Amino acid sequence: MSKAEAGVFDLKLDDSDCILQILDLQTDNRSNLRPEIHRKYIDVQFLASGGPEESAFWSDDYSLEVDEDLLSTKRDILFYKNSDNIKEGRIYLTPGTYTCYFPWDVHVPAIQVGNKSKPIRKIVIKVPLEDCYR
Repeated sequence: MSKAEAGVFDLKLDDSDCILQILDLQTDNRSNLRPEIHRKYIDVQFLASGGPEESAFWSDDYSLEVDEDLLSTKRDILFYKNSDNIKEGRIYLTPGTYTCYFPWDVHVPAIQVGNKSKPIRKIVIKVPLEDCYR
């Protein structure tokens, strides 16, 4: 995937209509990034190259103020406003590692490690949650 063009692609895995995203990003300071959540998809995020990066996470208790709601679009994403009242966990990612976020997991990917932003390439597979119950 390191030579594949960035973009969003339909992906058929067994009987699941998944979405494959190849993303070229820059890590950023945590305060510049918004918490996000999805409702229809499980997000599997693989760090293909670059970094390192950290990803913050916590269980959604619906207490945060919504910043932007795109859940009804193909993107299936809701952004929350940042809050100082959240106790977030962190996952440290290096190339070859991944995270998996379910619809109840708020997450903040692409957090820079240290004082310098770094380029990263992420492969994200969005798996329909409903397919897990078949």
